[in-house]
Amino acid sequence: MGAFLLEPVGKDYIWGGTRLKTEYGKNIDMTPLAETWECSTHSDGPSRIVNGEFAGRTLDVVLREHPEFLGKRVKSADGLPILIKLIDAAQDLSVQVHPDDEYAREHEGLNGKTELWCVIDAQPDASIVCGFAHPVTRELLGTAIETGNFAKHLQRVPVHKGDVFFIPAGTIHSIGAGVIIAEIQENSNVTYRVYDYDRIDKYGQKRLLSYEKALDVLDMQPANQARQKPKLIKCRPGGSGEILCRCRYFTVERIRVSDEYTFYISDDSFQVLLCEEGTGSVKLNRDTEELDLSKGKCVFLTANTGECHVIGNNSVFRVYCE
Repeated sequence: MGAFLLEPVGKDYIWGGTRLKTEYGKNIDMTPLAETWECSTHSDGPSRIVNGEFAGRTLDVVLREHPEFLGKRVKSADGLPILIKLIDAAQDLSVQVHPDDEYAREHEGLNGKTELWCVIDAQPDASIVCGFAHPVTRELLGTAIETGNFAKHLQRVPVHKGDVFFIPAGTIHSIGAGVIIAEIQENSNVTYRVYDYDRIDKYGQKRLLSYEKALDVLDMQPANQARQKPKLIKCRPGGSGEILCRCRYFTVERIRVSDEYTFYISDDSFQVLLCEEGTGSVKLNRDTEELDLSKGKCVFLTANTGECHVIGNNSVFRVYCE
């Protein structure tokens, strides 16, 4: 039982930038550096533990050996049910959609993907695509794809630092240029691209589009209000916490720490801390070791750990399952 400081895996997708290196200290030899998978047991990029008795081992291997670290309420055939990323969109991402669990398991043998976007930074006039602007049909979208008029049916939403968006499976979406996001999602990497601006990848090829599967899973109705509002704010000595999202897959809080913020980790669920900004550390009640929790750092906390203290002056995302 304990706290594991994690080392992420990087992804060099063509739309990425350099800010995860220059501003978040990610020492990964990739250019561009589009994503860092901060807390991951996915086969496409498991994160690695850097401290304690499991140092040097990947998180997926350790959790297979110690499923009790996940907690008694975490029921997942794939181990850790979530994946947490930092995303630097220097260019627009492809317009895409993710399937729900039922469709993904039937057609891909994998999980679907519902996700939460926490906007860490956004350049002036930055935006995202989130859902359709009006009701559409499969036939209408098929014609729009063929004629190159797909974009006119999309809902584009301005974004600002601090915004939070819930993107359920089936929602057409895209992150716009100039946005840095912390993404909390199901443990899945299934994506159906609909439009990618005719870009050429590093191999000189256009990236794969998946029109038919995308049309199978798209929610054709206008998007509901995706922007989330804090549901509960808890003030304590040394800081405060607000619930950003609670869904069937995860709960996400933002903790703002001004001195020392203490919470309890039961045997129900693991918890993950991702530092959005600021400096500080995390310390367990019965452990003298303090782990760095400065900007961009991620710590996995095993279930049944007891008291946890976040120290310093920082803003931290706290993720767990209920």
